[in-house]
Amino acid sequence: MTFSIHTATDDDIVDLYRIAEDMQAKHEPNYFERCVAEQAEEKRVVLIAAQSGRAIGYVQLVWSPLYTTFRRLGIPEVQDLNVIPENRGRGVGRGLVEACEKIVREAGKPEIGISVGLDQGFGPAQRLYVKMGYIPDGTGVCCDEIPVRKGELRATLLRHPISLDNLLTIKMVKSL
Repeated sequence: MTFSIHTATDDDIVDLYRIAEDMQAKHEPNYFERCVAEQAEEKRVVLIAAQSGRAIGYVQLVWSPLYTTFRRLGIPEVQDLNVIPENRGRGVGRGLVEACEKIVREAGKPEIGISVGLDQGFGPAQRLYVKMGYIPDGTGVCCDEIPVRKGELRATLLRHPISLDNLLTIKMVKSL
């Protein structure tokens, strides 16, 4: 499959929302407008994969992530990787992650981080990241970007009717 990858601009925001909708991803209002604005401030990079002029996936690279371990160690994090279902398994996700790795390498950073959900829907991503050389960072399960201790019950899960899909993750790193 042939596709190209480019840095998102304001003109791409409609496509970002379309892909998120195709993926049934939930974002706060003006999410992608904020992301593109933060890109102009050099806080993140938003990349789009396109085939024949049509956006088919996107990813974000965050230079100072919310996850305290990555932030403290200066490890940028790949976030919000999405490829529309009919284009999965064709190298688009890998290509987007590799583009992030190249950016981080060119910035002189020795490591890159990524997180992945724990439920079976994230199985293909889990396998992809391991094949690409990512390994768990050793903190175990995280809930909403915070490592969970044995026996701990998070009150945030009880107060808000939320899906655990994106909240329960494992953080992974790769040496570049």
